[in-house]
Formats: sequence, C-alpha cells, structure tokens
Amino acid sequence: MAVENWVDLGSAEELSSMPLRQVAVENRELALSFKDGRFGIVSNACNHVGGPLGAGRLDGDYIACPWHNWKFHRCSGKGEPGFEEDAVPAYDIKVEGGRVLVDMASASKRTRKPHPPHPLARKVERAPGPIRVVGIATSPMDEVNPRFSGSDHLLRHALESCAVYGAESKLIRLSALKFRACEGYYSKSAHACTWPCSITQMDESDQLDRVYEAVVHWADAIIVASPIRWGAASSLYFKMAERLNCVQNAITIRNQVLIRNKVAGFIVVGGQDNIQGVAGQMLGFFAELGFIFPQFPYVAHSRGWSSEDMERNVEIVRESKELAEGTSMLAKRCIDLAAGLIAQHQAPTSIERGGRKAHSLEIERDAGSV
Repeated sequence: MAVENWVDLGSAEELSSMPLRQVAVENRELALSFKDGRFGIVSNACNHVGGPLGAGRLDGDYIACPWHNWKFHRCSGKGEPGFEEDAVPAYDIKVEGGRVLVDMASASKRTRKPHPPHPLARKVERAPGPIRVVGIATSPMDEVNPRFSGSDHLLRHALESCAVYGAESKLIRLSALKFRACEGYYSKSAHACTWPCSITQMDESDQLDRVYEAVVHWADAIIVASPIRWGAASSLYFKMAERLNCVQNAITIRNQVLIRNKVAGFIVVGGQDNIQGVAGQMLGFFAELGFIFPQFPYVAHSRGWSSEDMERNVEIVRESKELAEGTSMLAKRCIDLAAGLIAQHQAPTSIERGGRKAHSLEIERDAGSV
C-alpha cells in the first residue's frame, strides 16, 4: 500500500469560493471542485484530447471539459452514466484545521473506454484508379425551389467534361447538406481543433463528413465554385472553410499533412467586381491546406458595376460557349497536374517549420515541462 502523501492546498474558506479551478501540486495539474459543502479533486487532463478540466464547468456533480464537453465525476473521476469506463485519476481529499489537504499518493488509475476510430481518421492512401475530381458548389440555394446559379452551371460543365479526359467526377452541393458552423474550438486551444473535426466526431447528423471524405480521401482534384456576395465568396463557402481549419490545423499541432498530390481550381461568378480578391482568398486558403494549383487556376465572370442586370447575366452565363469551354479546360489543367503529381510521388507527409510557420508553437516548446 502506498505511503500517504498529504499536501496542503490552502485555506478551505478561500478554495470554496469557486466551484471549479485548476491547481498545481507537485508538478501535477489538478481540477479542484467545491459543491454542497464538499471538495473533490481529479486530474486536470481530460481523457479525450487532454483538455483542462479545471477550466470547464460543473454540471451537477460532473465536470464538463471546456474543449469538447466530455464529463467526469468531480470526486470519483468516473465518466458520466454509460461512460464509467472512461475515468480520470481521482485523489483523496480532506479538510483539517480549516486547510484543504490532498493525498498525492492516492491517485486512482486512469482508464479509457475503447472508442472505435472515426472512419475519417484512417490513413490517407490513394486508391488505384483514374483521376478523381470533386466539384464543390457553394452557392446558397433553396433546394426545394432552386434557381439558376451561374457558378453551379459552370461547375457542372467542368465536371461533365471530366469523362472526356478519362477522369471520374462527383458534385457536392453545400446547400443540400445540413452541417453546423465552426464553433471555435481552435479559439480555446490549438489542440482542441482536431482531425477529424470535433463536431463531426460528436454529431453523427453533421453532414460535412461528406466534404471531408471527398477532399481528404477520395479526390485528386477539387474545383470550388462560388458566387460573389458583396465582394466576397458565398456565406456557405466561408462556413465550409471555417470547418476545414481542422485539416490545416493537423499540420500545426501534429505536423500531419493530409492533403498530398492534390490540385485545386476555382470558378467565381459575380454581379460586381472583386473577382481577383475573392479568387486570391481562395488560393491563399487552399494553399495553406496543401493544395497545388495549375497554371491559370480559376475561371471567372462578372457583369461589373455598369451592368447590374442579373436577368441578362443569367442568359449570358447560360449561353456562353466561351465560359463553358473555359471551365472544361480548367478541369483538364487540374486533371493533368494531378496525374503528374501522383506519378512523381512528390508530396510530403510532413513539413519543416522553416517552410511554413518558421517556428514551433510555444505550447510545443512548453510540453516538456507539463
């Protein structure tokens, strides 16, 4: 039996003033709670991805992790009902002479309930076969009462031409998917933004998994089509881009490059100018994910400020052979580049910091002292 090692945490009166807090004891981070006249103390590290339990909140007698809301009993350390096999270390605690004491030798064992890996978490390996192109339509749309969309129309031309060049293709319409907006896990901690996306792992009804599956595992090339909305890409484009941050963040926190030998092209259609600004944002974002671009990576069309006659614009986009041929050739440039990249096997699985952010994260440098 371990020898007791009681350590004084401080005044009971002072420590009872907060329902939950983080405390450091003998180089260990613990979560100290107080409720209904009783103290409880458990490890500060959540079983999921190490979130700081002491920075969370109390939900009854359970501590909810601030990163992804996993819950553990504040005294026993066991997971919430149904998940008791998930347990964080708990410690004996007592109050003597107005002081709170914890026995550092009494830690219970950390146990983890087996959780099958998410399907998206599998190793990224290209399946044999022809070049595969996914088109992502970001135009906001009432799927029940659809309207004409110039960006969608041109995207279909691009995808239909893929068969001519010996490639497979599929279309994903963001307006047809039900998916949650990014909830800012990255703002809590870089390590709280996980791959696969935390929302995707926790919410089986979230349909952005179809985009992740296509972009990371299936496609060799993607073509993203967007209308211009007040000088910017569509709201659905940005809703998707925010959720794609988890792909980029895998590089930041684990040096794991998920996008390899993949090409991106863009179609931008607007009723006003700023096409180059919108395309530039897209190029910058998808470059950070790891995509490579063909020469002349986007096709664009705008009626400009002097011709705000959208009825005429619909006719022009629908009937334009030049735009249709232009998107077909964009698809060909993407396919040709993807085929060359795959043949040469040039893509890195990781990247030197000097080639991207130049320095490691401060949290990485501090990891050895935690």
